[in-house]
Amino acid sequence: MKKEDIEKNPLLHLSFTFSLLIIDFCEKLEAEKKYVIARQLMKAGTSIGANAMEAQNAESKPDFIHKIKIAAKEAGETQYWLLLCEHSQYYPTTKDLLIKVEELNKITGSIIRTSKTKTPFSYFWSLFL
Repeated sequence: MKKEDIEKNPLLHLSFTFSLLIIDFCEKLEAEKKYVIARQLMKAGTSIGANAMEAQNAESKPDFIHKIKIAAKEAGETQYWLLLCEHSQYYPTTKDLLIKVEELNKITGSIIRTSKTKTPFSYFWSLFL
């Protein structure tokens, strides 16, 4: 997938830029020797975009929904680690990252809800497939 394709898709764009911010934040945590949280946050935070990207090549609608659900779960885990950092006096602030991950939560939730509903139009076309 090209960078232009990522920029056209709101979920891919936001999750990609969020991953870059997470990488920078985790570098700061590692510089402060906060390795455990840095590793957990790096895995969960970058996994959101990886799963969203994987969903673009889903084999079916249920497969697409499943992959977006995994992205949503990773966003929830990322939010947890960020909240731990935000409420600990020995960690840098995560306010901007928390705002971004909340946006990701809203987008993935909306995609899941929308994908699960069957519109009359899609039902009509499913009769011919």
